[in-house]
Amino acid sequence: MTAALRTEYRKLVTTRLWWVLLATMAAYMAFLAGVMGFALTQSPDASGAGMPGTGPGAPMSPEQVARAVYTLATSLGYVFPVIVGALAMTGEFRHQTITPTLLAEPRRTVFLAAKMLSSVAVGLLFGVVGTVATVSAGAGVLALLGEPTHLGDPVVLRSAGLSVLALTVWAVVGVGFGTLLTNQVAAVVVLLAFTQFVEPVLRVVLGQVGALQGVSKYLPGAAGEAITGSSFYADSGMAAGLLPSWAGLLVLLGYAVLLAAAGRLTTLRRDIT
Repeated sequence: MTAALRTEYRKLVTTRLWWVLLATMAAYMAFLAGVMGFALTQSPDASGAGMPGTGPGAPMSPEQVARAVYTLATSLGYVFPVIVGALAMTGEFRHQTITPTLLAEPRRTVFLAAKMLSSVAVGLLFGVVGTVATVSAGAGVLALLGEPTHLGDPVVLRSAGLSVLALTVWAVVGVGFGTLLTNQVAAVVVLLAFTQFVEPVLRVVLGQVGALQGVSKYLPGAAGEAITGSSFYADSGMAAGLLPSWAGLLVLLGYAVLLAAAGRLTTLRRDIT
């Protein structure tokens, strides 16, 4: 297991794509945090817009604004670590390295476990960089506007710290997804469509139906946000509330395990040449 883990880690860190995505994530999250920090403070009434059809909600407090801005990476930026995780697995099939990999480590469950564990280190790096970029840009804009940054607030700092954890888990989810859908182009397209369009729309739509509001809390993105205890969607009233932090972590880890198990029973069960 140790040898397999070392091998998979080296595969991840010796490719160039991951740091390109890392730099892109940092720039993207800094931009979004700056824009969102400005928008939420300049239009306080709009920040509590409420769910469609329910009327305006209560305006967000300064602390809620700070938390929503600082945890934007788990609301909008988690697509980067989940794609990196998916590429770690789909790249094996695209570049035909899966055959020598399984010859070197024929125990396919060990190979999959090593792939998932090695993604934790890269996911952690994405979590730290994405969160630091978000908090730095967001706090900078809030300070320039004369708004409280709440950087000394333990609750706000806890949410920012848990954002790192959530983004780390997303990389592991990506590996599980890439095990199930091994076509690299298809995997990236599906992840982009689901994280940036399908789930946000589902959360808003399900939030309008009383009997289904609870269901939206168990969607992957909502579970990731629940880990931090803050959500731009929920705090602004566009979607239902969140699960407790521990429950969000368990749900997101559950997605990773279920996807990986499905991939192990399908993709990695077949003969690979």
